[in-house]
Amino acid sequence: MRPALDWESYALLDCSNGERLERWGKHILIRPDPQVIWQGQRKHPSWSKAAARYIRSAAGGGHWEFAAALPEQWVLRWRALSFFVKPMGFKHTGLFPEQAANWALLMERIQAAGRPIKALNLFAYTGAATLACLAAGASVTHVDAAKGMVLRAKENARGSGLADAPVRWIVEDCLKFAQRELRRNNQYDVIILDPPSYGRGPGGEIWKLEEELFGLVELCAKLLSPDPLLLLLNSYSAELAPGAMQCLLTRTILPKNGGRASCDEIGLRVEFDNMLLPCGSTAMVEW
Repeated sequence: MRPALDWESYALLDCSNGERLERWGKHILIRPDPQVIWQGQRKHPSWSKAAARYIRSAAGGGHWEFAAALPEQWVLRWRALSFFVKPMGFKHTGLFPEQAANWALLMERIQAAGRPIKALNLFAYTGAATLACLAAGASVTHVDAAKGMVLRAKENARGSGLADAPVRWIVEDCLKFAQRELRRNNQYDVIILDPPSYGRGPGGEIWKLEEELFGLVELCAKLLSPDPLLLLLNSYSAELAPGAMQCLLTRTILPKNGGRASCDEIGLRVEFDNMLLPCGSTAMVEW
């Protein structure tokens, strides 16, 4: 498992009984996590000091309960990058801190390439991976179906001093965009995919991971440049094992593009007992 490193303003303080205790800057939040299947006495003192807690509903979804006032939004920093966060729907904050493991990998590969790199970030959310690629010197096409998330990504870019970096901000269904890029003969050296299990595009298009992912990855094989660097596929779906994702990439990317496929998990280190909490699956092809 690759841990997310280099965080100063975020920490996973403790976890038990299906919940995470997290420090987001100066603010303590409690959020549910289905991976936390063990029970404990919750000896960490911050369990009683949380400013907000997300409560799941038996009918689906949930809501935040606030014990203290919070700013409308505040800033977290990772290395030289800045991200605006706040309590949002479905327990989200606008950032997945465990993804720092993949941001670091992207930056390392792009910086070591020693040549201009074009990156495509699909399902790009609030732009953390986009910013990591830009900071490493790549040009990026950032695609997400949610206009609000793309606006937050632009805000994060401005806050990170990357407002003038070479990036295209695209609000569109990712599958439709990839199909159009293929018709335009556009190609990329790096492709990042972080698809949801279920979602809707700006035109009401329905995305179901198990039905759409194979076709999208096949498209991405055709969008890779003749000299590709990295394709990275991330998933939070408990039904999609890392090995299955590696098999998918082996059957779609390698026959056309070559490369080396691998898979692993990313995670967060728990400050209280130094254990690693698994937080997602990643498969990749490197050249």
